Amino acid sequence: MSVERNTRPIEGTVVTDFQDRMSYGGYLDLETLLSAQRPLSDPEHHDELLFIVQHQTTELWLKLVLHELAAASRLLREDQLAPALKCIARVKHIQKTLTEQWSVLATLTPAEYAQFRGVLGNASGFQSAQYRAVEFRLGNKNAAMLRVFAADPTAHALVQEALDAPSLYDEFLRLLARTGYPIPASVLERDVTAAWIYTPELVPVFTEVYRDPQTHWAAYETCEELVDLEDNFQLWRFRHLKTVERIIGLKVGTGGSSGVPFLRRALDLTFFPELYAVRTEL
Repeated sequence: MSVERNTRPIEGTVVTDFQDRMSYGGYLDLETLLSAQRPLSDPEHHDELLFIVQHQTTELWLKLVLHELAAASRLLREDQLAPALKCIARVKHIQKTLTEQWSVLATLTPAEYAQFRGVLGNASGFQSAQYRAVEFRLGNKNAAMLRVFAADPTAHALVQEALDAPSLYDEFLRLLARTGYPIPASVLERDVTAAWIYTPELVPVFTEVYRDPQTHWAAYETCEELVDLEDNFQLWRFRHLKTVERIIGLKVGTGGSSGVPFLRRALDLTFFPELYAVRTEL
């Protein structure tokens, strides 16, 4: 086969003149996006670009997760369960992408990372405002975290907003109450800025839902979607832990944490404990 034939001709209707038209790069502002990767190692280490791209793409996905969680909460408040579940389904797909993404960073060896780790200073994923806002939106709230963002008003405002807002679980429980389920008043009137804690009074409510799914299908389906969210989040946490362990072992984290032991303790955190407790009751 000749080289000339091994091409695909551009169709005559394809737009090629973008002097006065919106282009792909213009719409996505690629000039800004692709110039945001600025390695600090000198001479520039080959693998620092991987490290930057990994974390920047994570932040982009987290931005979309927050967008979808905020929409899902609003839709639950408006008693629009079906479109809220669509938002949650999208978050689940994003979570899977984020979890798989750790396999790319895991190609970074300890020796490679050690050659540019020093330029990070105290920068750490622990300081991700968007990650913290996602945790808060799902119920793992901790007001003490706000001081991490005191020097960044925009980040502080984002985390504060997530702290002050009812979590996705709060909105679901309020919807259940409006549709006739016996949700305790103490749950409906709780301080939403506090971390969710296990509430045994909710377990009988969910036990009834799970014992008769056909009668309670909307509630049942939503419960399972929330369990999926938590399951995905725990898988992400575990892959994070194992990737860090693979690259730095038991070294202290750049942000000052104990590193792997600190990440391991996060696996004990839960968003929707009653939805797991109900399984023991069935």
